[in-house]
Amino acid sequence: MTVTKGESAREGADDKGDVSGGTSDGVPDDGYAPSERRLARERYRRARARRATAVAALSTIVTAALLYLVVVNAPGWPRTKETFFSAHYAREALPKVLEGLWLNVRLLLICGVAVLVLGMVIAVARTLRGPVFFPLRVLAAAYTDFFRGLPLIINLMIVVLGVPALRLQGVTVDPVLLGGTALTLTYSAYVAEVFRAGIESIHPSQRAAARSLGLTNRQALRHVVLPQAVRRQVPPLLNDLVSLQKDTGLVSIGGAVDAVRAADIIVGRSLNYTPYIVAGLVFVALTIPMTRFTDWVTARMDRRRAQGGSL
Repeated sequence: MTVTKGESAREGADDKGDVSGGTSDGVPDDGYAPSERRLARERYRRARARRATAVAALSTIVTAALLYLVVVNAPGWPRTKETFFSAHYAREALPKVLEGLWLNVRLLLICGVAVLVLGMVIAVARTLRGPVFFPLRVLAAAYTDFFRGLPLIINLMIVVLGVPALRLQGVTVDPVLLGGTALTLTYSAYVAEVFRAGIESIHPSQRAAARSLGLTNRQALRHVVLPQAVRRQVPPLLNDLVSLQKDTGLVSIGGAVDAVRAADIIVGRSLNYTPYIVAGLVFVALTIPMTRFTDWVTARMDRRRAQGGSL
């Protein structure tokens, strides 16, 4: 049988298409097929991952079982369980603690904003240049040194308990407002140092480049330096907010009925300390999401820094 030149070319094209892995719908395929060695490596990785997960789960179960046996068989456990882990007092305390927690959340939101604003003002005051701003820099440094060194509990006692004793006309005696003021005074000093560290970490060439483009010192600080400084300091700022969230419970020393005070009222009446455990667990449950978010932001910024991305 004689094969023409055109038929031979068509057959060659068909054979080439079959070898290259073309699809039936006319979409070309690159024809890539993983080697047996690569498939074996992937199977080994999957098997190793499954084995590691199984070992981790088994070790966790064994550790939890051992801890449970050690705790429940320890001397005094029945008395400890009755005093700190009473189901009856936990059910009684939980609604009241959650009702008081709303005060802690409001304090966190309001004081958090006030702390960020005041901390930024103090940080900018400490980084102002020129001899005319020397008194302002000294006052800002004195403020941060004083309130960072003063224990928060003493600051709260002075403001919450001492200010009402002055009996000044027009000055509030509300323990919530006074406690929020004390928290703001203390935490703004910490946040100011975080902001100042971020501002001073910006290379001077950034400010010089902004000035060369015609920006004033104020514009360079606002549009170039501060955005980079705040972006770099997000993780430590979030850590300070986590600490502030926990310390809002200290306003109870003035009589404000927050989550801690609500638990304290039940403890004083029943002499059972389970409400304190309930209040502590509620604060932990509120803090964990913020902590995990802080870890996520920190890891994300570390990855961008390792890849050479902008900070």
